[in-house]
Amino acid sequence: MSVDVEIFETIDAVLGRDHTARIGTDATRIKELADCGFAGLAYEVFEIELVREAEPRLLGMLREGTLTRLAVKQCKNRGWKFFVHEDDMSVLHGSPLERDIIMVDVFTEATRKFHRDLQRGQGWKADRNGPRGACSLLSYFIGQCVWVFRRAYVRWARQRVSWARLHAVYDFTEDAANEAGIGGLLEATSYEIEDSEVFSTDFEDILDEQAPRTQAVVRLTVMGFPDAEIAERLKLTAAAVRQRRSRFRTALYQAAREQRIWIPEELHAKTASRRQNQRGAV
Repeated sequence: MSVDVEIFETIDAVLGRDHTARIGTDATRIKELADCGFAGLAYEVFEIELVREAEPRLLGMLREGTLTRLAVKQCKNRGWKFFVHEDDMSVLHGSPLERDIIMVDVFTEATRKFHRDLQRGQGWKADRNGPRGACSLLSYFIGQCVWVFRRAYVRWARQRVSWARLHAVYDFTEDAANEAGIGGLLEATSYEIEDSEVFSTDFEDILDEQAPRTQAVVRLTVMGFPDAEIAERLKLTAAAVRQRRSRFRTALYQAAREQRIWIPEELHAKTASRRQNQRGAV
């Protein structure tokens, strides 16, 4: 049995009934949409209905690992390298939020491909000839989601790794305090950090309020990049990098005073004192 046949048989088993009976109705719907060029409100409604019907099935397949298993097998059959880490499998099994996040990307990719194929006269056919024969539109669309899962998973996994790295340096721990990360951002090189002192996760909320260039400067700073490399990457001057970082520190200290975020008091109190001394010297 070919991999494609196995995929569609698994999908039909998930759907729980014979969806081939819908092929005639699906063919009529596609013909009507073709008359409109697969565009306009009629097609948008059709696409929304298709995604809504597929969504609970695909989320269940993702939770149980069926979607991942089929995607890995499909890639292997085509000679593509694709591996899903067991930790990620556990996350996707246990977290409805993470399943929703990755499925948004899957649906975006799948509907784009599905629409493009229809406009080109390709894709689903009511009279499809193959080792398994025809299938319903729903089965076919879920198959498209299996097809695009690889790219959606890779993006999701990379984002999780990036977030984990950033979150590690956002934590105001002893290891991260004196060289890079948040410690470097807040100029905390002389402050003794206790193991129990952890920087609030509200940091991201405050960072999101800043200009895109400032966000980029801060993210690269907490990842340990030197000013010269940050400037080169963002096409800024070194002075502009320092200025944007300084503005963000000001925003953080203001947020700390407003009790929107926790920062060791010694840091923002010390900074305020240093600025007062500088103004006095001037």
